[in-house]
Amino acid sequence: MSNVINLTFPSRSEQRAASIAALLDTFATHRRKDGDVFWMKENAEILNILECTGQTVPRDALDAYAGFYATIEERLEFFPQYYRFLLSICQDLESLGMEGGKGRRLAQWISDEGLIEAELSDLQRGEAVRLLTRVGVSPRVDMTPINDRLRAFAGRSATFAVPNKKAAYELTHIVFYLSEYGRRDPGLGANVVQSLKFSGTLAFLDCNFDLLAEILVALSFCGADAPDVWKDAVASSTARFGVSEGQDAVLQDDYHEYLVCNWALSEAGQKPFQAPLRPGPVSFHAAPKSAAPLRELSEVMHGLNARRSSDWSGMRDFLCDSVSPESADILLTAEAACDCFEDFFADFARTGLRGAQLGALTA
Repeated sequence: MSNVINLTFPSRSEQRAASIAALLDTFATHRRKDGDVFWMKENAEILNILECTGQTVPRDALDAYAGFYATIEERLEFFPQYYRFLLSICQDLESLGMEGGKGRRLAQWISDEGLIEAELSDLQRGEAVRLLTRVGVSPRVDMTPINDRLRAFAGRSATFAVPNKKAAYELTHIVFYLSEYGRRDPGLGANVVQSLKFSGTLAFLDCNFDLLAEILVALSFCGADAPDVWKDAVASSTARFGVSEGQDAVLQDDYHEYLVCNWALSEAGQKPFQAPLRPGPVSFHAAPKSAAPLRELSEVMHGLNARRSSDWSGMRDFLCDSVSPESADILLTAEAACDCFEDFFADFARTGLRGAQLGALTA
C-alpha cells in the first residue's frame, strides 16, 4: 500500500498577507536607518496608503514598528520639526491594529506646543490640522482663509498647463487633504477637475507615471472619471515593475512610483501590492520609459517664437510632423484622452503676453 502525501499550499489571502508583511518589513528595517527623516518619509507613505485603501495588515506584520512605537514620545520631544511624520505614522499604525492609544496624547501635546505655528505652507498647515482633528484634538486655527487659498490655487487651471512638477504634486496633495484621503467629498468644482486633467495630460506626455498615478487618485477623490488610457498606462507601469532583493537591492530606486501606482490600482477597484516579496532588503525599479514627447514638443513650440499659436487645430498637423513618430502617436493619444485638450493647449502654448501687447498697441 502506497503512502498518500497531502500537499498544502498557501491560500491567496495567506500569500497576500505574507507580501504585505514583507513590504512593511523592508520599509521598517531594511531600507533606511530607523528614525532618520528619509525613514520617516518612506514609512509615513506606505502606512498611509495601506490605511486609506483599507488593506488588511496581519497583526504580527506591525511588530517591525514595535521599537519605533515604544519610543515615539522621546522622538517627538527631540525632533518636533518632524511632528507631522511622527503623528501620521503613529495614527496609521493604530488604525492598522497597533495597540497603545498614543495618537491622541501626541496630538494634544502638538496642539499645546503650537507646533502648527511653525508652518509657512498653507498645505502643510492644513495637513497638520487634519492630523489633529483626526483624533478629536482642536488645532485652534482658523482654516477658512487657508482652505480658500488652497482652493484658489487648485482652481487656476492655467497653472497646470505648463510643466511644473512641484505645482502638480501640490495640486494632488491639496485634493488628498481636502478629501481627507477619500473619506469625504472635497467639494471642489469643475475648475479643479480641469486643473487635474491639465496636469494629467502633461504627466501622460512626459510618461511620468508617478505623477499620473497621484492624479488618478485625486480625480477619484473628486468623484470624477479619468481617461481609460491613463488608467491603462499606470496599470501597465505597475505590472512591469522589477524587484531587486537581498544584496541586489539598492537605496536609490523608484519606490514612490511603486507605492502610488498601487494606490491608483486600489482606487480603480483592483488589488494592489500583488508582487510576491520576501522579508529583507528590497528595491523597486520601474521599467524603462518609452518615448516621452513633452520635452520634444516644448522645444518645437519654443523654437517657433512669434509663429507659435494657441490654436490646437491650426498647430496639430505641424507639431505631429515636427516630432518623432513615437511622440506623435502619444500626442494624438493624449488629445483623444482629454476632453479639454484644446483648452489645455491654449495655455500650454503661452502666447498670452504677445496677445496682450498687440491689444495694447491697437487700443
